[in-house]
Amino acid sequence: MSESGSRGGAVRLPGDVTRPFEVYVNAILQVEGRDYVVRDGVLRFERPLAREKVGAARWTRMFLGIAGSYGANDDVDVLYTVGGEKRVAAKLPLL
Repeated sequence: MSESGSRGGAVRLPGDVTRPFEVYVNAILQVEGRDYVVRDGVLRFERPLAREKVGAARWTRMFLGIAGSYGANDDVDVLYTVGGEKRVAAKLPLL
């Protein structure tokens, strides 16, 4: 992975996340150093991340079953422990 990870996507870790933690993109476990780096509380990924923006017309067509949604829609989830309790931060907002 490039040192900066600036070409790819990024998400901010929740404030209560401490190591160790696991990172998943679209339910696939990611490896620190290969798939992402952690810098100042932000996960920076090598590859771009995208979230599909669905307008009103497309949403209506999907609702009526006329069209499906096949655009890019990357979800980043973080699994971590606080005080012995497992937590999941799901669908973190993309930066």
